[in-house]
Amino acid sequence: MINILVTLNANYLPPLKVMLNSLFANNNETFSVYMIHSEIPEHEVAQLEQFVKRRGHQLTSVQVDSEFFSGAPVFRHYSKEMYYRLAAHLLLPEHLDRILYLDPDIVVINPIHDFYWMDFEDCLFVAAEHEYTVKFTRTINKLRLGTPNAKGYFNTGVLLMNLELIRKEVRLEDIYKFIEENRYKLILPDQDVLNALYWNKIKPVDSYRYNYDARYYELSKLLPNEKNKLEWIKKNTVFIHFCGKDKPWHKNYKGELGAFYREYETGVLA
Repeated sequence: MINILVTLNANYLPPLKVMLNSLFANNNETFSVYMIHSEIPEHEVAQLEQFVKRRGHQLTSVQVDSEFFSGAPVFRHYSKEMYYRLAAHLLLPEHLDRILYLDPDIVVINPIHDFYWMDFEDCLFVAAEHEYTVKFTRTINKLRLGTPNAKGYFNTGVLLMNLELIRKEVRLEDIYKFIEENRYKLILPDQDVLNALYWNKIKPVDSYRYNYDARYYELSKLLPNEKNKLEWIKKNTVFIHFCGKDKPWHKNYKGELGAFYREYETGVLA
C-alpha cells in the first residue's frame, strides 16, 4: 500500500482528479489517499471517494477546523490549505510511517515505486529544488530566511515525508512562531517555512525526474541537455508540475507539456 497526501480546498478538486487519474493509470500499486481539508462540502467528498474507489483505491477524508492556520499569510493563488502539509503528522493515523504529498497541479507519467520507497537517510523529507528558477535567488533566500548554510531551496509540491521521524522532531509551535515572526518576509509561505526550519533535514533528488517544472520546458528546448527533450521526459520523468499561476486547465494555457494534463483529463468524470 502506498500512501498519498493531498491538502486543498474545493476549487482544486477538478485538477486533483486529473492528478489521481494519472497516478492510478501509470502505477501497478494500491493507493490509500488522505485528503486534509477544512471546507469541502460532504457531497463533493463523497463524489471524490467514489471516483477513487471505482479505480480500486481508497480515500480517507481528514477534516480540520476552518480556523486551523487561519492567521497565517495567504496571497495570490495560494490558500491556507497549503500549510496543512506542515502539520500532517499530527492529523494522519499514527500507524503511517511514510506518505507522499502531491500538489493537485501535477501529473504522474511514470511509476513512483522507486521514489516512494527510497531511503530517507535520517532526513525528514525528500524533495527537489527547481535549480533553474531559484539559482538567481539562492543568496537572497538565505538572507531572507536566515539559512546561510542551506544547500538549496526546495519545492514542496512533491514531498516524501518521513512521518516516523517528523513526529519526533517537528513541533507545530515552532512553525507558528516562525510564521508570526517572519510573516512579512514570506513569499512562498509554506515552502519558506519548510526551507527555513528544516533545510538540513531535506534529502535532495533530481527535479528533472521528480518535480519537473513545466514552465522551464518552454525555455529549455534549445539548450543542449538531453533532459530537456520530450522523449527523455516521457521515459524518465515521474512528476510534471504545473507551477505558477498559468495552469493547463485554463483555456489560454499554451505550454506544450499541457498535453499530458489533457491526456489524463479525458474520462476523469467517469
